[in-house]
Amino acid sequence: MKKSLLLLVLLLGLTANAQEDDCNYTYITTETGEIKSTPEYLMFEKVFGGTSSFIFFSLSNHDGMPVLNFQLLAKSNEFPKVYCLNNKSRIHLQLLNGKIVTLICVSEDQCSGLIYDNVEKKNIRMLSGNFLFTKGSIEDLDESPISFMRVKYSGETVDYPLSSNLKSETMGENYTPDSYFIKYMKCVK
Repeated sequence: MKKSLLLLVLLLGLTANAQEDDCNYTYITTETGEIKSTPEYLMFEKVFGGTSSFIFFSLSNHDGMPVLNFQLLAKSNEFPKVYCLNNKSRIHLQLLNGKIVTLICVSEDQCSGLIYDNVEKKNIRMLSGNFLFTKGSIEDLDESPISFMRVKYSGETVDYPLSSNLKSETMGENYTPDSYFIKYMKCVK
């Protein structure tokens, strides 16, 4: 009986440590305090012709407040489309349990910047923004996977279907965007 109890305690300890190991952080010290941020995670990828689009999420903790960091990256032989964010921008996440969670943009008015990659000979547009969670949304995201994402940019709304298994053509890795918040929200609580 003692051996069984000891084994159970050891397994629970290993499980707790394994869960903590999922949480890798970058720490940034600012004038207002310390920011703890998770690594960027691929949520959406579309590769068609000479154009590639990617959406990355990361989570930050700004002095006790969880924040979603959103990044849109577009590469093309031509000039990728310009997207902008403002204080009316939103991210709507449809959950498998039927609920819809809305995140509110807190970034200043900004549009995707254009840079040229000399190595790949492609134009790149990048847009970053920060979004706050609404009341009750963190609990909802902890409990149910995501099936769909709608981003309301300043000029238009774009829908992004999310999958349970994303095999990235570009990065050569597998991602599970549908369970992103279930896995990583604990890292910034």
